[in-house]
Amino acid sequence: MKILVACEESQAVCKAFREKGHEAYSCDIEDCSGGHPEWHVKCDALELLKMQWDMIIAFPPCTYLSSCGTRHFSPKCNPPEKITKREKLRKAAAEFFMAFVNADCPRIAIENPVGYMNTHYQKPTQIVEPYYFAKNKNDKENYVTKRTCLWLKGLPPLERTSNLDRPKPYRSYTKPDGIVKNVCWEMQVTARNQKERAKLRSKTFSGIAKAMAEQWAGDSNV
Repeated sequence: MKILVACEESQAVCKAFREKGHEAYSCDIEDCSGGHPEWHVKCDALELLKMQWDMIIAFPPCTYLSSCGTRHFSPKCNPPEKITKREKLRKAAAEFFMAFVNADCPRIAIENPVGYMNTHYQKPTQIVEPYYFAKNKNDKENYVTKRTCLWLKGLPPLERTSNLDRPKPYRSYTKPDGIVKNVCWEMQVTARNQKERAKLRSKTFSGIAKAMAEQWAGDSNV
């Protein structure tokens, strides 16, 4: 199959499909970091929607769509002019997301964290976590929690490949109001700067990438 993996510079999903023998291409406005520039198209992903694909897997930027940023729309956190600016950026991000929803392709998967699109568009087809696809509890990359929403068209929901129990929180802390909060996976990510941190946070977990390739495409010669 000919597959577009949009908004992916890490090439984690692209490589998983390539390992199955499919003609997969990653696309992003940045250079790829996955080691295969020959499989990467550096451009606005919307330009590639004009082409015919057998499958599109998209990872639209979630900076203005994630529920983690909801507080920035509150007058308690930002002045009116900043809120207005963020609202315009969120509107643009939502329109970008919807371009993939409405793409002319028989098989579409769109990934985003829990957030604005869950209500602005519709509830996701399913919500998965990396530990659903971890090899075992020693699989440090995948045996973690990070809720990931998938909106699917022409594709079945991903099936868990493990029955591992939910990992315990990394640690907890008590807020001034006495509420105990668990530290999420994103808060564990360490990086030299915000740009590097964003890249690390956006990379698809290898277990999920492998499940996508195996369950949605399989071996090309079968």
